[in-house]
Amino acid sequence: MKSNPTLEGAGVHLKRAFGNQQAPSLDPFLLLDDFHSANPEHYLDGFPWHPHRGIETITYVLEGSVKHGDSLGNEGIIHAGDVQWMTAGSGIVHQEMPKGDTDGKMWGLQLWANLPATSKMMEPRYRDVIRKQIPEVVLENGVRIKVICGTINNITGPVTGIVIDPEYLDVTIPPETEFNHPVHAGYTAFAYVLNGHGHFEPENGSGQNKKKGGKSTDDKKEGLVGSENLVIFEDGEEINITTSKEGLRFLLISGKPIKEQVAWYGPIVMNTREELQQAFDEYQKGTFLKHVKK
Repeated sequence: MKSNPTLEGAGVHLKRAFGNQQAPSLDPFLLLDDFHSANPEHYLDGFPWHPHRGIETITYVLEGSVKHGDSLGNEGIIHAGDVQWMTAGSGIVHQEMPKGDTDGKMWGLQLWANLPATSKMMEPRYRDVIRKQIPEVVLENGVRIKVICGTINNITGPVTGIVIDPEYLDVTIPPETEFNHPVHAGYTAFAYVLNGHGHFEPENGSGQNKKKGGKSTDDKKEGLVGSENLVIFEDGEEINITTSKEGLRFLLISGKPIKEQVAWYGPIVMNTREELQQAFDEYQKGTFLKHVKK
C-alpha cells in the first residue's frame, strides 16, 4: 500500500503511510507519517504548539533534526538516529519544528500508538533516546537491526515499559538475503519500506504470517515492495522477508491490540464521543492540562 502525500502542521509536506481510515485494521497503531524532503520550504514551518491526549507519539529522525518543547517544560533537539517517545496521557501541549541538515535534507517519521482506557489519563511522560543509546544487532547473514523497542538475540532496546508491548526495529537486509523474524501471535505487525525492494512473503504454508497489502502500483519489479510502501501482516508467529540483487531497509513494528472503541478527532484520541468533546471543551476553557510544568 503506497503512502499518500498530504499536508500537516503549518504546511509540512509529508507522506501518510496510514491514518484514520486504515487504523481499525492496525490496532493499537493509529497513524504513520513520513516527512522526507530536501526543500526547506516543505518542512520549516513545522508543527507549532498543539495538544494531544490519549495516545503516544514516536518520532524517529533519519536526516536533519527536530527541535521540540512541551507544557511540562521539556525542550531539546533530536538529531539523525535519535528517537522521541512521548506519552501524552491525560494531556500535553507541544511543538515540533524540523530543521534540515547542512544540505537542507530532512527525514523523519512519526508513529501514533493508542492507549487503553485504563491509561488514557495517565501522567504524561517524555523520553529522548539518542542514537548511541540504540543498540545495533548484526546477524550472521549480515542483517543489521537497530533495536529501538523490543529484544533481538537477548539485546533489548532502550524504550521499555510501554503499555501495548511494542516492538520497533530499523532493519537493513543485504542483497540476496533472507530474514526470518518471530512475532507474538495475536499482535498487529507491519513493515514500512525506507529504501530498496524486498519480498514480504510467508515462509511456508498457512502457519506463517501472510501479506495483506504492500505492492506498489508503480513498482515494475514483480512481487517486490519498494520504498514508501506499507506491508500489513496477518496474525501468525513469524514473518519472512527476502531481497534480490538490491538490499532493503525498513521499519518493522508490532504491538498488542487494545480492542476498544476509538473516538478520534485531530490530536485527541479517546474511547467515546463524550470523552472527546470533554477534552476539547477543557482545551477551550484552559483546564486541559492535568499536569503542568513544575
